Amino acid sequence: MDIRELIIECFSTLTVNKMRTGLAILGIVIGIGSVIALISLGEASQKMIENQIQSLGSNLLTVQPGGQSNGAVRGAQGGGTTLTLEDAKAIQSSPTITSVKTISPELSRRAQVIVGRNNTNTQIYGVHPSYAEIRKLTLSSGVFITTRDVETMSKVAVIGPQVATDLFGDGVNPIGRMIRTGTQSLKVVGVTVAKGGSGFNNQDDMIYVPLSTAQKQLYGVSYLSSISVEAKSQDVMTQAQNEVGYLLLARHKFNDPTQADFSIMSQADIMNTASQVTGTFTTLLSGIAAISLLVGGIGIMNIMLVTVTERTREIGLRKALGAKQRIVILQFLFEAIILTITGGIIGMILGVLISFILSSTMNLPFTISWGAIFLAMGVSGVIGVVFGWYPAQKASQLQPIEALRYE
Repeated sequence: MDIRELIIECFSTLTVNKMRTGLAILGIVIGIGSVIALISLGEASQKMIENQIQSLGSNLLTVQPGGQSNGAVRGAQGGGTTLTLEDAKAIQSSPTITSVKTISPELSRRAQVIVGRNNTNTQIYGVHPSYAEIRKLTLSSGVFITTRDVETMSKVAVIGPQVATDLFGDGVNPIGRMIRTGTQSLKVVGVTVAKGGSGFNNQDDMIYVPLSTAQKQLYGVSYLSSISVEAKSQDVMTQAQNEVGYLLLARHKFNDPTQADFSIMSQADIMNTASQVTGTFTTLLSGIAAISLLVGGIGIMNIMLVTVTERTREIGLRKALGAKQRIVILQFLFEAIILTITGGIIGMILGVLISFILSSTMNLPFTISWGAIFLAMGVSGVIGVVFGWYPAQKASQLQPIEALRYE
């Protein structure tokens, strides 16, 4: 019997009991589908986070109060009020800094904002006009914060589309309307274009006011929450990080960089951290899903052992007619491999379909992980060999006379 005839015989045997065959491959289908779907969703989440970070601006450095390890400058833990507007001005005007294009001083706090009976808890950013340039912010209507607004502490606000919907409802033009936070009323002068996002860093759920207004009228503080720094190009990011870091060390009178009361994060730092978190989470979920592959393999071995018991007389007859031990092993091994490969193909299709549905539901970019697909298919084949070998070996070792006598 050649290999082709053997494979045809395997398919014929498996189709005799369709229910048993279906249950045997079910575990593999669930395992392969789960692994592919979870890895694809993990990669989609990582891609979405990277897109959101990139949408914050290009060649971006963020200076924050408080120390943190960040490559060029390492800072110890410090207070949250150590950055000032003078620091930002020094970065912009210092002759020692040659790699910085522009800067944006910022003060951010969460606050309750009210319009009539509607209210929302959102992030309020006190900014300069340069914020829109650095953060690649565009408006769907109205104007952004101007230099005159900052100089005169104007009570104006630019709101995100999510804030506009929460406070004014769908289809309502908020330009010229008033919003209130605390005891202060602000006039809406602009609405930003939707960028998408979720959580506390949702750019559609933010309000922008003049920095002077935020510092003096809303919160009564003189410090900054952060300073955004745009480097001239991607090639000088490290240089810009060093130049800004050592300038602030000198201004804050620190000789030891490890004792600095500020930290500098680049987009690459943020992206690497986010990638590590999503990668770890995806690996954990994939490991859990892979357990079902192991369970599916054990299920196939059990089914094959039952099959060997039921076909004992058939095996004895084959061996009595001259079937070699190798042929018996190959037949049962091929049956196990066919089960796992079939389950793998169905699981692959199911996993891609589930990934597509969940990505659409969760507003994630649809991503197919080809590595996960090839790995899952390879694993399913290995499972067929590993868990099919013992039943095949057991069948091949049956003695013809004893097998023919089996009841």
